[in-house]
Amino acid sequence: MTPPHSQLCSLWCVLLLGVGSLLLLVHLQHLTDSVPQQNTGVPVLEAPEWPMEKLPVAARQANDIPAGLFPMSPPILRLCSDPLVGIKQPVTKRRRKQLLKSALSGGEESLQQRRTLESRRHLLTATCSRFHPVHSIRRATLQQVSRIYVEDRFRLLYCEVPKAACSNWKRVLMMLGGRAHSIQDIPHDMAHYSNQLRRLDSYDRAGIAERLRSYTKVLFTREPFERLVSAFRDKFESPNSYYHPVFGRAIISRYRANATGSALKTGAGVTFREFVQYLLDMHRPVGMDIHWEQVSKLCSPCLIPYNFIGKFESLEEDANFLLHSIGAPDNITFPDFKDRNPLEERTSSRITREYFSQLNGTERQKVFEFYYRDYLMFSYPKPFPDLH
Repeated sequence: MTPPHSQLCSLWCVLLLGVGSLLLLVHLQHLTDSVPQQNTGVPVLEAPEWPMEKLPVAARQANDIPAGLFPMSPPILRLCSDPLVGIKQPVTKRRRKQLLKSALSGGEESLQQRRTLESRRHLLTATCSRFHPVHSIRRATLQQVSRIYVEDRFRLLYCEVPKAACSNWKRVLMMLGGRAHSIQDIPHDMAHYSNQLRRLDSYDRAGIAERLRSYTKVLFTREPFERLVSAFRDKFESPNSYYHPVFGRAIISRYRANATGSALKTGAGVTFREFVQYLLDMHRPVGMDIHWEQVSKLCSPCLIPYNFIGKFESLEEDANFLLHSIGAPDNITFPDFKDRNPLEERTSSRITREYFSQLNGTERQKVFEFYYRDYLMFSYPKPFPDLH
């Protein structure tokens, strides 16, 4: 006997409902599996483990700051269409105009610049992973973000690397923040000592974490040997009321045989070889200084996911590309003047080789090993063929 038409319709409805429910469950299970499971609350930082100075447990717990998710692929292309910011941000009308202007005016040169930046980030990520492929959850300490300067108006974080145009970068940050009308009107001491720029560690924990998560994070590097020579020339070959008595006297006392009373009293006249001896000494008579500290320690690039890695060697091009990309006013371009010892020739690769020729091969090799991570992370070639 054939079932009534109404019963057949009811049966088909039940079957379709069952199939639909099954497909919905499968789809929901797929979505659940594809979303990384994270704890609620503040996001944590996953980064390749990297040797770091050990702090007391209490100090680590007090100072640890969530720093955002370290990307194993560069954040620029992976997370958003904004060419520089590592996470999605509200797109305002002004921002849309800036992005459109950037897209229309960029051309082939802009595309090449982006590829260069992408390559630098890939290399940094690969280098960090190469040394420590096992991942663990780590958090940035206040000390690790203490060299980072904040510009809230343009959502910019800049890690200060001395002897890599940091004075001019501070002038630019002051201009971006509306603290000056002209870059040329900002003297060296005002840029460094006027306290017009805030450091990231001056914010509360939530403020630090949010800025690390959402701001464009900028780092500029310099060839390590050249940066070292630049620091030596600036601090020891020119009059200096701090570095001569604090560092010079200690260096001469430790490494110069038969030092004169005048040299021991003033600390003036430190030679480059004496300075290198101090740098390589495991028991230095006076501590390290940011002007010759490794960039890998100053800015923690294996912990903090920098969106923009520029180089001193292509400073003007990189800096102005960054300023254009964040929508800086047209009257703000990166300055090229040298305000400290302006009559002195800038430290170049030629001058660097002259200074390092004062050292023997073993000393050069040890300095290279001291800056080895910087050479690897930022793709600088070996400065001398005999280095290994």
